[in-house]
Amino acid sequence: MILITAITFFTLSITLQYFWIKYQRHIHLTQIQKWYGVNIDNEIKAATPSMGGVVFLCLGVLGLAWDFSLDAVIFWSLPVLSGLIGFIDDWLKFRTHTSEGFRSMAKLKVQLLLCGLWVMAVLFRGKLGLWPGIWDAGGWLAVPLAFLMTAGTINAVNITDGLDGLAGGSFLISLGVMLILIPIEGLNAKIITELFFMAGGFMFFNLRPAKTFMGDTGSHFLGGALAALCVMNGRTLAIIPAGFIFIIEMLSSAIQIFTIRKLNRKIFLMAPLHHHFQKLGLDETAVTLRFWLVHAVGAVIIALAMQ
Repeated sequence: MILITAITFFTLSITLQYFWIKYQRHIHLTQIQKWYGVNIDNEIKAATPSMGGVVFLCLGVLGLAWDFSLDAVIFWSLPVLSGLIGFIDDWLKFRTHTSEGFRSMAKLKVQLLLCGLWVMAVLFRGKLGLWPGIWDAGGWLAVPLAFLMTAGTINAVNITDGLDGLAGGSFLISLGVMLILIPIEGLNAKIITELFFMAGGFMFFNLRPAKTFMGDTGSHFLGGALAALCVMNGRTLAIIPAGFIFIIEMLSSAIQIFTIRKLNRKIFLMAPLHHHFQKLGLDETAVTLRFWLVHAVGAVIIALAMQ
């Protein structure tokens, strides 16, 4: 069954992405580059289809139908609904022909509402916990930490999605680390298989030079999926190793904003961190590969230390 699932999701991911890329090119569905961005390969990136994450939404719904159950409904609701929030952002950018879509505060409020309702659903299902033996379901820290870390993961993956293959490749590494962190059986085994091969099919087109970007649709979906895997298994703290590079990227942006506003100076040449290294002159592929390596090593070390 797992083999059939893997073949099905990988084949569908590649096939749907291929035709979706062609259609996006036909309607010129691309994204305006931010004027304050890194300004490298702007013309190429501005002409690249930017909503590859739509295929994730389609395959997420298939994943739910593939093994329909209450746990599957709760799990897939987070990445799919998060992806829809990202889709609204992407679509507004396309329709208005600007680099700004869903207003930041409005989007954050919707994200927080979704994450709050979803965490409560997991709590009522009796699956919420920080880590086995540490404030299990019902513990006073479990709910607020799960809420904050779920919302944080969604945004952290979104922040990391700035180089060809960076967020998608890091997500695949995170799924590999999950093999250490959660029980790989039953629904978990099927979901990880589905996620790995749908993201793997996307990466076929996203490695540099990218033929498509996942957009906010894709990054929100993957962030939601990663958080859901950890939280629904009563292992909210697993987000720390599984999201290692995503957390670093988010912290770099937070530090940059704080120092600019409070100290009137920059710590990094540009945030998030991957753009800092681009500004130092490193090739995009070199930055991506090194970030993958740091993510893999850091995540595995922390995961093993938590056992």
